[in-house]
Amino acid sequence: MDMDAFFVSVELLDHPHLHGVPVVVGSPSGRSVVLSASYEARAFGIRSAMPMSIAMRRCPGAVILPPHQRRYSEVSQQVMRIFRSVTPHVEQLSVDEAFLDIAGSMRRLGGPREIGEQVRAEISSTLGITASVGAGTTKFVAKIASTRAKPDGLLLIPGDQTVAYLHTLPVSALWGVGAKTQEALARIGIHTVEDVAHTPVPTLRRLLGSAGEHVHNLAWGRDPRRVVVSRAEKSIGAEETFATDIEDTNVLQRELLRLSHRTAARLRASGNRAGGVALKLRYADFSTLTRSKKLDEPVDSANALYAAATSLLAVLGDRPMPVRLIGLRAESLESGGDGSTQLTIDRRDDNWRLAERVLDDVNRKFGEARVIPAGLLAPRKQPGANDGPATGG
Repeated sequence: MDMDAFFVSVELLDHPHLHGVPVVVGSPSGRSVVLSASYEARAFGIRSAMPMSIAMRRCPGAVILPPHQRRYSEVSQQVMRIFRSVTPHVEQLSVDEAFLDIAGSMRRLGGPREIGEQVRAEISSTLGITASVGAGTTKFVAKIASTRAKPDGLLLIPGDQTVAYLHTLPVSALWGVGAKTQEALARIGIHTVEDVAHTPVPTLRRLLGSAGEHVHNLAWGRDPRRVVVSRAEKSIGAEETFATDIEDTNVLQRELLRLSHRTAARLRASGNRAGGVALKLRYADFSTLTRSKKLDEPVDSANALYAAATSLLAVLGDRPMPVRLIGLRAESLESGGDGSTQLTIDRRDDNWRLAERVLDDVNRKFGEARVIPAGLLAPRKQPGANDGPATGG
């Protein structure tokens, strides 16, 4: 099961007048990338992960909408609940995609086509978005089918027709065959899945290494992997790529405050607390550094995350070059975001948690960024005063 242009579809729930026009979700910043594109935008060659600067050149008239990760997470949880009403055997791959093992559900709900159409109908009527379904006897075949059913379709590949169907496809359809592998295969005349199937395994091993046998098995529809019920999320985080490389520590701290609030809100929404915090820096030369620390006790407040992250930043000392990207992750998650916690004697920890929960309630009611920490407000210029960073709690 795979949602169609998920981020865009969720945004269109709040912007129905944009149906039928090219829509791109992402920041207009030149360094940001496309998070999702409507099918109208894809007609111009716009794809996810494409630099936004290229996307805007390809379709100057596209409507750019900023992402709302909390909203996507809420809709994703509803989608997964619908999946789990069909079968407990759900392997979630991302916010909008999952494998479902329906072998134990068919006596109750019907065959794969019937179940797929029922789920698609419920997602459409309940959530107002569309889903594409691929049905097959293996995970690999089901994934191929869902991709080729897009948008808003269903493709069933019966077991006795699997090999014949696979052999009509280009070699790029095989998992693990990227651009470089395609080039290597093309040099010896392999262009289709059928070509791979009829190439001796030793030849593929010499060409592709240990992946050769795996690719050969896929070409014959062999994929023994079973659906594995998704494990609990182990970390929650956020990161930001700057429009220009940053040297100023004050700017980095300000961004960590923003990321701390985004991450803490997601922690509270999921009912988790973090036992550790990780800081990520990507420098101007694209080298990446991470540092982490264990917390004295599990937390779900932005104040606590921010304190830990800024201490990690301070420990790094002088940086070798400007920073291109900064990220924060809450790690070692445990459930119990609404439980008790050991407090400081003056209750400052609890005061922060209470204030942030009120912030959650306000933003849920009136929309994100209606109320923000004072430290994230743009500094107000006073006549004759020197510009400086904003301060606040």
